[in-house]
Amino acid sequence: MKRIIFTCAALLLSAQALADDCANASTQMEMNTCAAAQFQTADKKLNETYQNALKRAEPPQRDLLKKAQIAWIALRDADCALVSSGTEGGSIQPMIASQCMTDKNGRTRSVFSFAAAM
Repeated sequence: MKRIIFTCAALLLSAQALADDCANASTQMEMNTCAAAQFQTADKKLNETYQNALKRAEPPQRDLLKKAQIAWIALRDADCALVSSGTEGGSIQPMIASQCMTDKNGRTRSVFSFAAAM
């Protein structure tokens, strides 16, 4: 549990540093880069939480969690492809897709809650 708290604190600090840099982004390329970095941070947190939940789950729950995660990733990717499809080919499209995927990673809370309940 201490490791999870430490990891979350480290991610929050690095996210704050990134937010400061991203607040000054002035070109679309810089904004795309920031959005991609924010997604990578959120995705890393989700993956760490998911791996922790897998370790704590009993075999039947582990199999169900894996199936749920695979289905959720497919849904997230398809939904964000749809959301960003209106900007296909435009310079803003990568930012829209990354922001969508970052927003969808609220699943981390749900996986964390599952792990904490075990």
